[in-house]
Amino acid sequence: MAATTKTNMQLVVNGLLNENPIFRLALSMCPAVGISTTVANGLLLGVAVLFVQVFSSCTIALIKDHIHPRIRIPTYTLTIATWVTVIDLVLAAFLPVAYKAMGIFVRLIVAFAIITMRLEVFACRNTVIASFWDGIGMGFGFMFGMVTLGAVREVMGMGTFLGYDVLGFRPMLFFVLPAAGFFLVGFMMAVFNYVETLYQRRVKRGS
Repeated sequence: MAATTKTNMQLVVNGLLNENPIFRLALSMCPAVGISTTVANGLLLGVAVLFVQVFSSCTIALIKDHIHPRIRIPTYTLTIATWVTVIDLVLAAFLPVAYKAMGIFVRLIVAFAIITMRLEVFACRNTVIASFWDGIGMGFGFMFGMVTLGAVREVMGMGTFLGYDVLGFRPMLFFVLPAAGFFLVGFMMAVFNYVETLYQRRVKRGS
């Protein structure tokens, strides 16, 4: 992938919509299915991934000229692990209850495919500024996916939103189970593809 010619806003929109990590690229599916049972969990993990993605992308973009091709993957992993350690300690210190609810998923950010992929295909080929905005887009795209899934699953599975009872009963407990996570991700992928198809048709008609 050559150096990008996209504007900062286009990079952000790309991560949110065109290459949404969950609904378009189908990456990092384990947390999407396992942890997105509530809005709070989805938001907290989304913030953690956003932090790690942005700082890892900027770090690699800054030192890319000094990374030997043979050790680039270990370098990516070490960089990601460093920033995961930072956010892990911060969450454990200031948000212990929420951190405990997410369990090991914060530490598993090291293995999230979306972060390593963006370092390989974007950060190591672009400037720090471009990598920053790409990280923002991808991070917010992941957060958007997690919060969307968490909202649907929390309301439909537990009848609550952000912990507040909004329905007075539990409509379908199935939505809290992992199988529902796969079902919702598949449904949202279909929605994204349908919207893109409609957009492409309008573009062709306009031209």
